[in-house]
Amino acid sequence: MNKPSRRTGLFLVITGAIFWGVGGTVAKKLFQQSAIDVNWLVTTRLLIAGFLLLTVQFFRKDRSQIFGVWKNRRTAVQLVIFGLLGMLAVQYTYMASIKHGNAAVATLLQYLAPVMIIIYSILRKQAVLTRQDLLTVLLALVGCFFLLTNGAISKLSVPALTIIWGVLSGLALTFYTLYVVPLLKQYDSLVIVGWAMIIGGFALSFIHPPWQLDFASLTVETYLYLVFVIVFGTMIAFWFYIESLQSLSPKETSLLGSLEPLAAVLTTVVWLKASFGFFQWVGTACIIGMILLLALNKKSPVKNELTILEQTAP
Repeated sequence: MNKPSRRTGLFLVITGAIFWGVGGTVAKKLFQQSAIDVNWLVTTRLLIAGFLLLTVQFFRKDRSQIFGVWKNRRTAVQLVIFGLLGMLAVQYTYMASIKHGNAAVATLLQYLAPVMIIIYSILRKQAVLTRQDLLTVLLALVGCFFLLTNGAISKLSVPALTIIWGVLSGLALTFYTLYVVPLLKQYDSLVIVGWAMIIGGFALSFIHPPWQLDFASLTVETYLYLVFVIVFGTMIAFWFYIESLQSLSPKETSLLGSLEPLAAVLTTVVWLKASFGFFQWVGTACIIGMILLLALNKKSPVKNELTILEQTAP
């Protein structure tokens, strides 16, 4: 397979990041206008996207890894844990935050994960706190304050459940990013993420089977939204990002990956007409600035984890 050109790589990573961001907004639209709930959407999204990613692996790379990952007992156990406590936890908390609020706030809160990784690394004495780390944490705190209060200390500008699920999403993504490292050293990310999605979707199927839905009540528009969330906002977004790494550096892909929260904010405000005050825009700028600072900081303890997060972003 020929290595894609740099121009192709830029197109792939930008398109993938935008699909990720817009996917959350489309999911919010689904919750607003249909009987689809969080449990059903997460279950269906994980099962179908996971199967599609493994199908891509079958046709483009070392297909022996697809089932080879299950031959080692320790690796198999790690994969199941990652699928349940990593992939499923991230997907569910993220979608629940969108359900109770909007994709903009949910995505920005989830992007607190790199700051949580910095704090974790320092507490474990795996890294020393630097000035840039302090600036990163400060940007995150200031950004969250303005995002959630719009500058008014006495009240929240978003529902409390949005914040709770959003923070839990950040914590889940922190575990997700740290725990997956040994697995990615042994197997392709398509294999690990594909199986993790199937494991998470299968587990949630016991709570809400994907076939238990009044499909006759769904409109053509709803089906189109579903296709976008599952295929474009999940499977193709991830696939494009992995492909872009063949011609771009991790630094470049991390920087361009910051388009995801920006896309979520813009589509939430412009398309869904969500209220977004001046100070919430300031908070958004702070959090995106934090992401860019991490991507540019070569000495940050979160640098390697940020790259992994981008490579396996849900």
